[in-house]
Amino acid sequence: MLQLNRKNVAAYREQWEDAGIKTYNFSDSEVIEKTESKPQWLHFGGGNIFRAFIARLQQELLERNLAATGIIVATTHNKEVITKLYRPYDNLSVAVTMHANGDFTKKIIGNITEALVCDSAEEDDWQRLKEIIAAPSLQIVSFTITEKAYKLKDHNGNYFEDAAEDMKKGPENPQSPMGCITSLLYTRYKGGGQPIAFLSLDNCSHNGDKIKEAVLHFAETWEKNKLICSGFSAYINDKNKVAFPWSMIDKITPQPSEKVRIHLKKCGFKNADAIHTEKSECSLFVNAEKTEYLVIEDKFPNGRPPLEKAGVIFTDKDTVDKIEHMKVCTCLNPLHTALAVYGCLLGYTLIADEMKDVELKKFIELIGYKEGLPVVTDPKVLNPKKFIDEVIKERFNNPNVPDTPQRIASDTSQKVGIRFGETIKAHGKKAAELEYIPLAIAGWCRYLLGIDDAGNVFTPSPDPLLKYLQDNLTGIKVGEPDTAKGKLTEILSNKNIFGINLYEVDLGKKVEKYFGELISGKNAVRNVLKKYVR
Repeated sequence: MLQLNRKNVAAYREQWEDAGIKTYNFSDSEVIEKTESKPQWLHFGGGNIFRAFIARLQQELLERNLAATGIIVATTHNKEVITKLYRPYDNLSVAVTMHANGDFTKKIIGNITEALVCDSAEEDDWQRLKEIIAAPSLQIVSFTITEKAYKLKDHNGNYFEDAAEDMKKGPENPQSPMGCITSLLYTRYKGGGQPIAFLSLDNCSHNGDKIKEAVLHFAETWEKNKLICSGFSAYINDKNKVAFPWSMIDKITPQPSEKVRIHLKKCGFKNADAIHTEKSECSLFVNAEKTEYLVIEDKFPNGRPPLEKAGVIFTDKDTVDKIEHMKVCTCLNPLHTALAVYGCLLGYTLIADEMKDVELKKFIELIGYKEGLPVVTDPKVLNPKKFIDEVIKERFNNPNVPDTPQRIASDTSQKVGIRFGETIKAHGKKAAELEYIPLAIAGWCRYLLGIDDAGNVFTPSPDPLLKYLQDNLTGIKVGEPDTAKGKLTEILSNKNIFGINLYEVDLGKKVEKYFGELISGKNAVRNVLKKYVR
């Protein structure tokens, strides 16, 4: 009877191992006690990448006696992840690595010792978070909360309502994610201003700067309005006190696979069924590919665990920037986005299946090798050519990874500026010669219509700008290219989306041309790929 709780794991360790699910070798009580009394690592965002990768790294250190404490997890946006996924199961989960040959490697993640809701209305949890953030032993506050959570304003430059309220009222009862985070940091400042590192592990460019910008904006506003004592902003700006390291993280962690679920049940795991929350569907297992990279700027004013012994690359900011640029702007993420939007249009539901499509595979090769790789700066610690080879020849091809174009297509408006805009900028005056990146952008615009290549209606994946984008495309009809005249102008000229005005680099009209062909009728998407992907 393999039930996921610490008592069961301790009592039936042999049965877990016989089922092929590896357990951990440290004492629950000792790690929990040490983490509670002298916390070193607090993490916000308890999703897939955290459980499959980040938490597992610290667990490896614990198992090798290179660390003595675990990680405390908190969430800023979905309380039920804590109350339904973590607490009832003693904060345990099962990490499943999906190998290309069809095998699964399974391991219990047991070093998450406490799970909290980051909400000032949850008095007990909020008080506990204040205790943790004030602890002199705390070294790292890390984040996987997505790039959206760092933003304080909408695409029109207006503050989100919760952020605006927090700025007016101060740090006492914050509601917004960044308001809560800044309020907690203020608690540490008032408690003596001990050093700390705020480490964003989100998949976005210059992620450390994004969280610093948001936190500092709150601090400066509160100081200006005399809602807090002076000196807080100076504390945040003191790199010897508060550091905001940049990082690059890379590991595909798709939604729970039914294949994995069935496999775990056959192994005797009794908690494999989905757990439903108001905002998402979760599972006690998390599945991920084998490949993983984590590169972090080595800037931790209060110390850090020796994560380099678990495979993390620590380096300087410039090298992180080059690696992040290599991955996010050229060698992986742009290819993923192109596959996502075209996959949805062509009826695919699995990235691995798209890689069997001759035109789609060639399309992303051209984006990566022909238009991306020439403008990549070699970071030296990872080889760009080998990296993109691995992406195309091994990672995207893995049939055991149930990653969908629909998942990758989520929040594309928040990604295209980095995934395509930066490479366009890097080409400078030669940007007008690009063919495949503008074809990818045209495909995204075509995707926003919510009509696939066979003429069937589908629902685009969630995106904070979806309504704005679709409103601009109102009146466009597949089969009537003339209905698109002038409709793309506002989108393609929006620097908040692409980081540049595409018309100013002579690509706007090219995207419009491609788009007109993509909406010329049924099967136009396929025909366009055959025409241009040579």
